[in-house]
Amino acid sequence: MKSIKNLTRFTYETAAFQGWRLSLSSKGAAFNKYFSDKKYGDEKKAFAAAQAALTGLKATLAAAKLVNGKHTATTLSKAEKLLEKA
Repeated sequence: MKSIKNLTRFTYETAAFQGWRLSLSSKGAAFNKYFSDKKYGDEKKAFAAAQAALTGLKATLAAAKLVNGKHTATTLSKAEKLLEKA
């Protein structure tokens, strides 16, 4: 599987981690989460979990109100909780 926007595949022979990294920046806030093949069972399941988290994160950020062009603390908290559950 190839990387897509906001999801990057990590498969290094010399590293212990193999899986997907979700990385999204929005209005001055950055969100990152790693989805390990080992934790989710295999590459496809880790990718599906990463895609689901990315979709939810984008929906949360799109529906949020901005204050002075930035996300509010409440929105950032919701986004972090969403990523913790993933």
